[in-house]
Amino acid sequence: MDNQLFLSLFEGYLTAEKRASIHTIVAYKADLAQLVAFLSNLSPQRSLKETTPQALRSWMVSLAKQGLSNRSINRKIVAVRTFYLFLQQRAFIPTNPTDQLKSLKSAQRLPIFLQKKELLSFLEQYAFENTFAALRDRLILELLYGTGMRLAELLALRTLDVHLPDGTLKVVGKRNKERIIPFPRPLKEVIAAYLLQKEQLGYDCTEMLVVTDHGKPCYPMFVYRIVKKYLAPTTRASQHSPHVLRHTFATHLLDNGADLQAIKELLGHANLSATQVYTHNSLTKLKEVFKKAHPRAEETGDFG
Repeated sequence: MDNQLFLSLFEGYLTAEKRASIHTIVAYKADLAQLVAFLSNLSPQRSLKETTPQALRSWMVSLAKQGLSNRSINRKIVAVRTFYLFLQQRAFIPTNPTDQLKSLKSAQRLPIFLQKKELLSFLEQYAFENTFAALRDRLILELLYGTGMRLAELLALRTLDVHLPDGTLKVVGKRNKERIIPFPRPLKEVIAAYLLQKEQLGYDCTEMLVVTDHGKPCYPMFVYRIVKKYLAPTTRASQHSPHVLRHTFATHLLDNGADLQAIKELLGHANLSATQVYTHNSLTKLKEVFKKAHPRAEETGDFG
């Protein structure tokens, strides 16, 4: 069995069984293509199932020499680990060569988020055009910030998943795990107006909630462009992606006293450690408040 067939089977596994996002699939394919190219230089006829731990470590060293950060290398390691675990589970290989690989130490990057005042000011005061496209754009922004859902979850959201009477929607997240998310009244009003226009245009025959200008299901780059179009000129954040709005959702909830466990459930995280990263953002805010408000703050020096 050649390498191309292994990679094709793996892509099918990611799509059908893991229900991975398009972004993840593209990234994994690129990472594995880099690995194949490296291994081919070592031994042109070597199959992927013959890869050794030593060869994988050599690949990691070569990535570091290319100037990749530890964080980037670790992301590629995740892709390779997932691939070889797939081969092992399918009995294509007896042992997993990635079992001996260790992730590299890397500094944890804090999630980028938007300030509450500037985001709310934008959503409440921006003059959206009176068109279906503009209403759809606002729906995307309101959904991402109002529910904290992932981009892949937004793209997979169906009209029947939205329950307007009680203001909730059903999301299918990673590992096919379903969760119910409540949404605020402003979003409820946007959804109702959007569904009405969608029906009037004859786009309601598409089961997906969010569609393009021509009534077709949305795709990742389409949503990225919309988010950047509106946020880049109106906010000071260094990044303008759908995930920034997810980070903003979680950070604002935490800043306003929401329980960390509840935020975990709303985000669809598998464990609490993934959610705890947002506590660092709130800690930064608390330090700023302390320095401004406490009469002896200047005497305490800088905080670590």
